[in-house]
Amino acid sequence: MINEVKNQQPNIIWLMAEDMSTDLEVYGMPNVKTPHLNKMAAEGIRFNNAFVTNPICSPSRSAMMVGTHQVKTNSQHHRSNRKVPLDTIFKPFTKLLRDVGYTTILGHHAVMGKGRKTDVNFKSKPIGKWDGKTEFGLFDKYDTFTKEDQPFFAQIQLDVTHRGDWWDEVRAKSKHPVDPATLTLPPYLADDPAIRLDWAKYLDQIEYMDHEVGMIFKELEDKEMLDNTIVIFIGDNGRCNTRGKGYLQDSGLRIPFIIYYPKQFKGGQVRTDVVSSTDITATIVDFAGIEVPSYMTGKPIFKKGFDRDFVYGTRDLWDEIDEKSRAVTSGDWSYIRNEKPEIPYDAQQAYLEFYRPAVHVMRKLYKEGKLNGDQKPFFEPTKPKEELYNLREDPHQLNNLATNAAYKETLELLRAKTFDFDKEMAPNSVVYNPAPVPGLAFVKWFEKEHPEAHQQMKEGVEVGYKKYSKEYKEYLKKQQ
Repeated sequence: MINEVKNQQPNIIWLMAEDMSTDLEVYGMPNVKTPHLNKMAAEGIRFNNAFVTNPICSPSRSAMMVGTHQVKTNSQHHRSNRKVPLDTIFKPFTKLLRDVGYTTILGHHAVMGKGRKTDVNFKSKPIGKWDGKTEFGLFDKYDTFTKEDQPFFAQIQLDVTHRGDWWDEVRAKSKHPVDPATLTLPPYLADDPAIRLDWAKYLDQIEYMDHEVGMIFKELEDKEMLDNTIVIFIGDNGRCNTRGKGYLQDSGLRIPFIIYYPKQFKGGQVRTDVVSSTDITATIVDFAGIEVPSYMTGKPIFKKGFDRDFVYGTRDLWDEIDEKSRAVTSGDWSYIRNEKPEIPYDAQQAYLEFYRPAVHVMRKLYKEGKLNGDQKPFFEPTKPKEELYNLREDPHQLNNLATNAAYKETLELLRAKTFDFDKEMAPNSVVYNPAPVPGLAFVKWFEKEHPEAHQQMKEGVEVGYKKYSKEYKEYLKKQQ
C-alpha cells in the first residue's frame, strides 16, 4: 500500500498567509499587486465563499489540523489546553497522511521566519511521532522538500502578513511601496493619515507574501515537481485590523482560497460554493486517497454531492477577553449571536492596543463625536445581542437588520441554525486551562513607564509590541 501511494499520490503544499482577508488583486482588492497569486488563480480554482470556523489563529488552526470544528474538540479557546491531549477519537490529519507514506514537512527554508507555526490548542510538538498518548509530534521534518520525500505534504506559514515589528522594514525595502493617498479604505474605517499609512503597510506585506508564493512555485519547477504537486493557498483568519481578526463579521471569517492542480482541474475556474476551512482539511485527506474519518466535520469539496449551506463560526476566549459569540454565514447572509453583549467590540485588549493603530485614532474621534454612522458601532459601550446582514446588498455589514420586522423570518431561520450547530458541535470535554497573558496590567505599566511611546500609540503609531513585552516580563521577574 505504501509503495503504491509513493508511486501515485500527489505532493501537497498548504500555504497559509497569516491574518488576511480576501485582500488580493484577484479578488478585486484595489491598490495591491499580487501577480503570482493571480497566475495561481488563472491556472487553478478560486473560491469566493470560503470561511474559517473561528477568526483567531489558534482555534482556527486547531480546527484545520484535525478537520473538526474547534468547539467539538474543545480547542476553541485561544492559547488554551496546551498540555491537554486530544480525545483519542481525534487525530491530526498529518498523522493520517504519514500512515499512508507521506513525508510531512513544516515550514520553508526561504520564507520570512521559516513559517513553522503550528499554534494548536491541544498537546502537541512540531516534530516527532504521534500516537496521541505519549507521542505528540505533528510533522516529520522542517523546511525542505526533496524528491526523496515524495509523496510529501508541506504546511508553510507565510508570516509576513501577521502584525509584527518587521512591517516598517518591509515597506522601507519595497521598490514600490503602496501610496497611502491613493487607497480605498473600507467605509467603517475613518479617513485619517495614520489609518491610511497603516493600510498601505498591510498591502506592502501582501505584496511581499506574493513574492514568497512565486518563489515556492519556482522551487517546485526547478526541482521538476510542479506537475505532480497540489498547491493550496488560504488565509488562517481575517485581516489584522478593526473588525477583522477576532470578530465574526465577514472580514474576520472570509478567507482567500485558491487551489492549483492543473493535472486534475481546469484552470481559471471561480467557484461560489460555501466552504469551511475544515473542508479543506478533508479535501487534502481525500487527495491523498484516504477515506475521510467520520469524526471530521469537514467534507471533501470535490466529492460528488458536496453541498454546504452554512459555515458555523464561533468566538470564545481571546487572551484576557472571555467572549462568547456564535455565527452562521452562507456567503449571502451573515447572522451573529452575541451572548455577552456587555463586552464591547473595543474591549481594550492588550494585544490589540499595540497592534491596531486605527483603533486608537478612531477611539479619539468617537469621543469627539467625529465618527459617522458606519464607523461608530465598533466603539459603542455594548454590542447588539443579534446581528443580521444581507451580504449581497451590504458586503461591509453596515446595516444590521436584526431589529427590522421585514427580515423576521430570515432572522429566526438563522438563529435556529446557530442553535442546531451548538448541539451538533457540542464539545467532547469541558477542560479549560487558558494560558496566562499580560493583559491590562501590561498596558498600565507601559503607560506609566513609557509615556512618550504611549502617546505615540494613541496617535496611531505602531510602537512595537515585542520589545515592550520583553521589558515587562523582566520587570515582573524583578518583582518576585
